[in-house]
Amino acid sequence: MNFLKNIKKKALFIAAIIVFVAPSCKKFLDKEPLSNITPDAYLVEESQLASYAVARYTDILPSHENWSFGTFGIDGNTDNMAIPDLDNKYMPGLWKVGTTGGDWSFTNIFQCNYFLQTVVPRWQTNILTGDANNIKHYIGEIYFLRAFEYFKKLQAVGDFPIIKTVLPDNAEVLIEASKRQPCSEVARFIISDLDSATTLLQATSPGNGRKNRINKACAQLLKSRVALFEGTWLKYFKGTAFVPNGDGWPGKAKDYNAAYQYPSGSIDNEIQYFLDEAMSSAKAVADAVPLVDNTGIIESANNENPYFNMFSAVDMTSYSEVLLWRQYSKAIVTHNVPVNAQLGNYAAGLTRSMVESFLMANGLPIYASGSGYMGDDLISDVRTDRDGRLTLFLKEPDQKNVLLNFGQGDHATEIEPIPQILESSYEKKYTTGYTIRKGLSYDAAQCGNGAGYTGSIIFRAVEAYLNYMEACYEKSGFLDADARKYWQQIRSRAKVSTDIDKTIAATDMSMETKDWGAYSANRLVDPTLYNIRRERRDELMAEGLRFMDLKRWRAMDQMINTPYHVEGFKLWGPMKNWYDPAKLIYGATNSAAVVSDPSLSLYLRPHEIRSNADSYKGTRWAMAHYLSPIAIQHFRITSTGDDYSTSPIYQNPGWPVVGGAGPIGF
Repeated sequence: MNFLKNIKKKALFIAAIIVFVAPSCKKFLDKEPLSNITPDAYLVEESQLASYAVARYTDILPSHENWSFGTFGIDGNTDNMAIPDLDNKYMPGLWKVGTTGGDWSFTNIFQCNYFLQTVVPRWQTNILTGDANNIKHYIGEIYFLRAFEYFKKLQAVGDFPIIKTVLPDNAEVLIEASKRQPCSEVARFIISDLDSATTLLQATSPGNGRKNRINKACAQLLKSRVALFEGTWLKYFKGTAFVPNGDGWPGKAKDYNAAYQYPSGSIDNEIQYFLDEAMSSAKAVADAVPLVDNTGIIESANNENPYFNMFSAVDMTSYSEVLLWRQYSKAIVTHNVPVNAQLGNYAAGLTRSMVESFLMANGLPIYASGSGYMGDDLISDVRTDRDGRLTLFLKEPDQKNVLLNFGQGDHATEIEPIPQILESSYEKKYTTGYTIRKGLSYDAAQCGNGAGYTGSIIFRAVEAYLNYMEACYEKSGFLDADARKYWQQIRSRAKVSTDIDKTIAATDMSMETKDWGAYSANRLVDPTLYNIRRERRDELMAEGLRFMDLKRWRAMDQMINTPYHVEGFKLWGPMKNWYDPAKLIYGATNSAAVVSDPSLSLYLRPHEIRSNADSYKGTRWAMAHYLSPIAIQHFRITSTGDDYSTSPIYQNPGWPVVGGAGPIGF
């Protein structure tokens, strides 16, 4: 019986650590056990390396989803964008420890490790055939992809095992390998992989140079992102259980981490190290890659505004700012982003907070004296004389959505309607009344059902400008000449006054509290740092980086005790006249209610329509939610008997080792 139990336990652990499921369309090399069935003749020449590397892209890198909002809705369930159903992580007690699965997985890491373990020794002994520079490039791609996958783990669970090789089918070895390394060590490992990638990758990827494959600038940009993440995470969680040696850090209870010391000597030195790395790698990209021009023109069929068209181009090669993009094809792989961009963005609506964060064109916040703000009674007023990015990307009724090939797309929406807030289907619903034009294509041929083939941006160089600005200020408390230059270039492109100091002087932090990024650790940050964060928020709107930023800034503590109310447009003003009064049904206890009660707010509250919904209490937070819980399966298969304390794995702060339980205290 014990033998069978051990065999079962061993098999379960192997499944959790190294087994991966390969879709039927994948090549035989993706099937397990790979070490037993792969012929020695494979991964020995250039084209094989290239094919193996590119096959990992879709599993590891972000891109448009086939049928929903693609990358332009990933910020849903933040203070930037709302979708109809509030995520459980904003309703403490409803997010629970899983029994199986979760973020504790090694599928993609295994794939990368297999390649590196197999190919690097062959490269070092000169037995690979093909162009030497291209071989180095494809090895660099795998280092990059492993780094990107590890960064996802760092964000999700923090401390994580660092595994560099394919592990043998041995339970003892696998259990030993499951020891969690401190988050700072994981971040350093990621940076090491990205340094290797930077050394090996070419400035222009092999082939036709269309930027569909990873290149050197991508590695530099990702390095700046990772370093900025870890530097600010350590800074804002300093002293807590979420950083090594902080009060209550669970890693301290394990003998293998009990004596941990930061490589640089202290957490403060570590913060400086990461911020320095963020600045140097960001500068390498920002100085080399110019921003795409913004003419300010919208509703143009002739590519008259490169900045607007960059987000919906079929071929993104010519846009300097695009470092890496995924190509789609109407004959092979398509998506529904153009269709959804002509309606409510698949129910991912901009929040009032997002819209109000944009400055006026004169550089003043909307509440500042002399700003010229027209108010928000109408969407047309909201857009008047604002930051050019809001003017371009906030949709307004009666705008033209189609300027080319009208009639060829069976799902095209030629003229922008009034916001369809009463719709129930995601395909047509405008959740907040505000929605974006980012990703909108004026070509109706893109708007057949699931027939879109516009590209998907994966890395954009402007992030390097923003990363440098923030890292510089976080490190030193002031902006150096490069930081100011980058900031002014971004503002100039956005058609906003480049007088940064005027903006900072006019910023009243008590008026910015609807923006979660105004906070760190339940305290309002200073106006300069806030405006750096504001610039990042506005430039990267709807590009999927918001939740990462909010986590590393520790920007949700204020919602632990005080609920936040997600709001959209000002429904209960003149815009209510857009709708049939008989259909604007409200009332907390009315089962037929479809909009929020004006007694709550003049602004539409999409999550507070009926009182029997958990979200009716507002958006809240729990400290434990900054990291995901580790599922019980992984403790069970690494423990002696039923005593989970014998597992080398430790649970994340605030989460119990109990399946189906919420954070401790809820």
